[in-house]
Amino acid sequence: MPRKKYQIEFSINASPSLLYNYISNPSGLSEWFANNVNSRGEKYTFIWDGQEDSAFLMKSKQDSYVRFQWEDDEDTKYFFELTIVVDELTNDVSIVITDFADEDEIEESKELWESQIEDLKKVLGSK
Repeated sequence: MPRKKYQIEFSINASPSLLYNYISNPSGLSEWFANNVNSRGEKYTFIWDGQEDSAFLMKSKQDSYVRFQWEDDEDTKYFFELTIVVDELTNDVSIVITDFADEDEIEESKELWESQIEDLKKVLGSK
């Protein structure tokens, strides 16, 4: 059964350039996404409570977005992407998460992202 693509959006009170540093580099990701993050070129290793998962940085654009693909998903269309969106009228900044999950795991996956983004907001001092 193929996984379904979903998106969720969160308001973040931070500049796009600051936010980009937290979603694109290992030291920033280590502060909210995983206990530790290391990278060698395009390969990032995420460590949670002693467990490691590796992902490849597929695409990125300064102050705009990053797209990763888990090593286990290589040769598939699955990825996760964090996109920074700035409202043209209000200049409000949001982050849009695009991810894939089995249909019966989408809600659980969204809850995990919500928890991660709450951690990101705390690190940024955003409300």
